[in-house]
Amino acid sequence: MLKSYVLAGAIAATLSGVALAEQTMNRPTDGAAMSRPEFLTMLPQNALLVSNIHEQNVYDPQENKIGEVKDLVLDRSGKVTAAIVSVGGFLGIGEKDIAVAFNDIKATERNNKWWLTMDATKDELKNATGFRFDKNKGLWTLGAK
Repeated sequence: MLKSYVLAGAIAATLSGVALAEQTMNRPTDGAAMSRPEFLTMLPQNALLVSNIHEQNVYDPQENKIGEVKDLVLDRSGKVTAAIVSVGGFLGIGEKDIAVAFNDIKATERNNKWWLTMDATKDELKNATGFRFDKNKGLWTLGAK
């Protein structure tokens, strides 16, 4: 749950152009004095939350389901740089996780729900480079699942 809050804050900061995430993520970790946290009194009104993206379907322009967002990748400044999208397969068998530039996923609101689209076909996604999550390193690495 904490991960969702951190990611939601990072996305809100990225989408609103606020450098809040950079301030909080670049705190010293070597024992140097840390500054006190900044408590916000308001949030961006048009923010996109992680819960609106994570584990949501992604569709092509013709409204065919082409994948599902499995994870978001942030750089050290807190900017969301990539989305890990699971493509192919059926009921989890034969799926492949690929990385897509985050700005290539478009989010629009439809019937009070977020609708994610990407200008790509299923075949293009199936042919993209595969990634796998390395639990020992705690990061995504090259290599099909």
